[in-house]
Amino acid sequence: MPVPSDNPMAAFNRSIIEEFRANGGKVGGPFEGGDLLLLTTTGARSGQERTVPLGYIRDGASLFVIGSAGGSDRHPAWYRNLLAHPMVRVEIGDEAFRAVAVPAEGARRDELFEKAVRKAPGYAGYQAGTSRILPVIVLERSEP
Repeated sequence: MPVPSDNPMAAFNRSIIEEFRANGGKVGGPFEGGDLLLLTTTGARSGQERTVPLGYIRDGASLFVIGSAGGSDRHPAWYRNLLAHPMVRVEIGDEAFRAVAVPAEGARRDELFEKAVRKAPGYAGYQAGTSRILPVIVLERSEP
């Protein structure tokens, strides 16, 4: 998928994605040593595949991500995409699999968000910076 040269965030994400895929899921810079996955969603309006690098948290056999958008007042585009098309592709290390993206709700959302904050305290700051509730999305593997 081509990335417009006038979009610095898209270019940054593309470089992270290329590094991730070239190095079996390992990247340097600000993500070095962190738990990073690639999430490919289908565009809510365009129908085109979009891939973004995201931090993730393990909860037993489950994986989840937070729709923080850096504490923005708007949900990230990838979150809007998965609401429209919950079948996603997940890449972790050298492994890729299909999953169903399921937003956690109520007490389950709160429990998972607290786990995320314990692992990565920056999520608490993102939540404090916005009036929206940061969504927590569980990625349920849909194939072996």
